[in-house]
Amino acid sequence: MALTLFSRRPALAPVTPPAIEPEPEPMPETGETWAPEGVTVVERYWTQVHAVVLVYTAAQGYRHNVACLGCHFRLPAKPSGYDWLPLEDAAAAANDHAATCRALPRDIPARPDDDTVREYLWTWVNTSRTLKADEQIDLESLDLLRLTIQRTTDWIEAALQQLAVDQPEILRTETSKHTNGRVSYYARRLPQD
Repeated sequence: MALTLFSRRPALAPVTPPAIEPEPEPMPETGETWAPEGVTVVERYWTQVHAVVLVYTAAQGYRHNVACLGCHFRLPAKPSGYDWLPLEDAAAAANDHAATCRALPRDIPARPDDDTVREYLWTWVNTSRTLKADEQIDLESLDLLRLTIQRTTDWIEAALQQLAVDQPEILRTETSKHTNGRVSYYARRLPQD
């Protein structure tokens, strides 16, 4: 009987397998590292619920725009009296918006195909036309649309020059002798019936 007392082994503790944590689902790109073609992202701000507010420029760093990737907030380069929005003012506006915006992050805009961007440009030129005279249009006025079209200035200029060739009744170009051959674009005057 004594042998049976010592030959017992202690009962094994029940082994519980480690809890398997589900792998996190991949988060959609919300702008933390997004660098759309045709613009330079200068600063990023987080809103209260982690949407991203971008300060970006399509020029050589002197004309800035602000865009929230959570809501539809956009601040153009000409808010008050300036011909451009300097970085300090753009940063202050982005920070103010980020402090109050409660919009959830959205996916970044998909890059549209070339035909869609050409349609945007055609619409932009066509809506610039007036009954009075040919209206000069500046590529700078496309800055707010740059996050949507996601194209370089060179691509946009080539598309506009092709539009001027294909539809000269809508758009004409003029090369300036005073600005080292810079091309200016003019939306043609609307026909008077």
